[in-house]
Amino acid sequence: MPLSIDHIVIAVTDLDRAVRDYESLGFTVLPGGEHPRGSRNALVVLTDGAYLEIIAFSRPVPDFRWWRVLDEAGSGLVDYALLPDSLDIDLARARAGGIVMDGPIDGARLQPDGTRLAWRSARPPESDIPFLCEDVTARALRVPEGAARKHANGVTGVAGVTVAVRDLGTSTARYRTLLGMAPVASGGVPGLGFGLVQFQLGRQIVSLVEGRAEACEGLTRHLEQRGQGAYAISFFGGKDQVLDTSLTHGARLEIVRER
Repeated sequence: MPLSIDHIVIAVTDLDRAVRDYESLGFTVLPGGEHPRGSRNALVVLTDGAYLEIIAFSRPVPDFRWWRVLDEAGSGLVDYALLPDSLDIDLARARAGGIVMDGPIDGARLQPDGTRLAWRSARPPESDIPFLCEDVTARALRVPEGAARKHANGVTGVAGVTVAVRDLGTSTARYRTLLGMAPVASGGVPGLGFGLVQFQLGRQIVSLVEGRAEACEGLTRHLEQRGQGAYAISFFGGKDQVLDTSLTHGARLEIVRER
């Protein structure tokens, strides 16, 4: 089975406010828990099994990239993860193809009721590609099921992740190795000044974009301030809608109608 999108990470300076704002956008937001590194999170779990992790830090963690991006550039998207069939197998394949990844790394957090859940991950030092995340405890502990996945705004799942990269050719080769597949589309949009390569993971599309002209000011600014990585997210839902970034805490999010 191909890798699939496991979760998308949005780092914020004020978690309680972010929870209220995401609820005002029609999302069902669940309390997450606390990590040993001094962060805590809240979750938006989708019908397709992917979820948003909204995370904040109670103290500086200078050796952790998410905290550094938050500290230097403010709230917004910082990363995303893929769910492997087997972390060990997919990690070995990535390394055999020349991709450097740290791990497996043990991770855990305590839920508000005291339940401990655990996972393993593998993380690349270069943030143009996602990290891998595999459950150790039952997945339903980390990714709740049932009513938690229903949202007033009609969102059901992740339609796509747009990833900002500095060198489209280099990042495309890394994705081919990590995913074990060729892209389904490549090219660009005349006059808009960016290159595009797309990979398909089931119903989900991962789009790599590289700015090639001053017309891509937003993309260029993102790369300068936040570095390579997740740039925008599309969700399947009831109607087309671009969400207010003042309520998403800087994350570029949109809902696209399922057709």
